[in-house]
Amino acid sequence: MEFIKAVPLGIILAFVVALVIGSQGSRGGQLMIFRAEIYQYELWWSWPVFIFGTGLAWGIMMIQR
Repeated sequence: MEFIKAVPLGIILAFVVALVIGSQGSRGGQLMIFRAEIYQYELWWSWPVFIFGTGLAWGIMMIQR
């Protein structure tokens, strides 16, 4: 159950970090930030940040249990 609650937090972290770094023209090195165009919208995303953020949120929620 904690994992399901951790996924939206990982999404928010990945979106915010990728938006801030990607909009400045950087790819973030190991963060592998990329731009995806969905219809007429630009979305900045990073899978490594999403996985790390979800794992971090999940771990914190498991500790608080």
